Amino acid sequence: MCDRERGWSEVPLVKTWQLIAVSAVAGLALSAATVAAAGPWDSGQRKAERDKAASWGRTGGADHGAGTAAALPQAAPSAPGVLAGVRPAGADSGTGDGSGTGSGEQAGAADSGALAAALRPLLADPALGTARGASVIDTATGKVLFEAGARDAMTPASTVKIATAAASLAALGPEHRIRTTVTPGAGPGQIILVGGGDPSLTAKKKAPAGAGGSLVALAADTAQALKAAGTDSVALGYDDSLYTGPVLHPIGENPNLAPVTALTADEGRPDESFSGPVKRSQDPSRDTARAFAALLKERGVKVTGEPARAKAATGAVPLAATLSPPLAGLVERMLTHSDNDIAEALARQTALASGAPASFDGVAQATGAKLAALGVDTAGSRFADGSGLNRADKVSAGLLTALLAKAADPQRPELRPVLTGLPVAGFTGTLRTRNSGDSPAAGLLRAKTGTLSGVNSLAGTVVDPTGRLLAFAFLTANTPEPGPAEKGLDKLAAAVANAS
Repeated sequence: MCDRERGWSEVPLVKTWQLIAVSAVAGLALSAATVAAAGPWDSGQRKAERDKAASWGRTGGADHGAGTAAALPQAAPSAPGVLAGVRPAGADSGTGDGSGTGSGEQAGAADSGALAAALRPLLADPALGTARGASVIDTATGKVLFEAGARDAMTPASTVKIATAAASLAALGPEHRIRTTVTPGAGPGQIILVGGGDPSLTAKKKAPAGAGGSLVALAADTAQALKAAGTDSVALGYDDSLYTGPVLHPIGENPNLAPVTALTADEGRPDESFSGPVKRSQDPSRDTARAFAALLKERGVKVTGEPARAKAATGAVPLAATLSPPLAGLVERMLTHSDNDIAEALARQTALASGAPASFDGVAQATGAKLAALGVDTAGSRFADGSGLNRADKVSAGLLTALLAKAADPQRPELRPVLTGLPVAGFTGTLRTRNSGDSPAAGLLRAKTGTLSGVNSLAGTVVDPTGRLLAFAFLTANTPEPGPAEKGLDKLAAAVANAS
């Protein structure tokens, strides 16, 4: 058997959660090094979300454009140290002189009124639509600093990816890798390509940024194993049965998401794009198997006939395998790019780990249950998908800030990629052009955007002037135009960053 695990498996297996735990504490202060290393998959290829994300009408939105790679930014400004800001709840963080300058109860009591005074008029902006939910909390103490409609379940758009990320990390851990294998078939001379749901799987010979499982490496290992056994001609089957239920998202065909199958290479993209909307393959499993057959032929293994759907034998020993990056890397890539394909894959991995069907229905069951097990209030929530494309998704601003606080908890290092994957205001991902320049939030704010037609949201963390790490979430509905709504949300986030 030749089972060289490609992708990231050649990197020394240092505990990912340890790296994340260390980088999170320093990273929350956002030094220049943190911006450069916010995701281990990053090669300067992060793309900004298109400004007009609602241009696809009411078919799902969440339009993430390809954009172009930007020049490297200047170093982000450093905030005061936040080590005190991530102490366990109840820790004495005051100065002892009654000034309340730390992150304890006195600090919260001292500034919550000022924060409310700053946020209320901004929240009343008509550009933010007819319904708003807002929550701001101190992540160290859990103290509520501001809320308005914080328990109202609203359509979150892509900010639901925070919930998808937290649930998958809680279910599987940051070190988990998703395996794609080739096994012997039932008949002589048959092999089966078995999908495990790796959303990073690529058929490209030159690995893209954030590459994970490689069909090219898998074909090389498979060919080597076959030739060692004296086989140079095979019939190829493919097994994508790990996922069940409809492969099309409930919103229907959409350029922001491929049909969701357990065997998809390059997110079903027919071109060289790595992100952004594009017409996808209608049968990603079959097309992936065809690409694998072509790679085998290039390596001297004849493939007879067309690849056909087949079922791998339970417990079959693989001839070869390729692995995704660790789950931590997939989560970071999903959040920074707002990648819908990765989101739906991670939601199904959560369902599988929870014993639920790997389907949209199974996702709805498993995600809420896994989040509730973390100790957050999920009342009124609904997780109709993992990406936020479905308007049936419902979460509250309070749930999002509670999850962000869990991710900042020193006792929950496995959840830290929820924070380290968030784009940095003015520098990376979907926030590259937002709260940039001389904004008080530039470099200090990390947040997930959400955009559907008439829905705009923003949820993340910010380091305030005293060095505290605050979590915030702002959800809106029935916004007249996306541009003014985004500006309104950015003003709210900047006000949180400037609060003291």
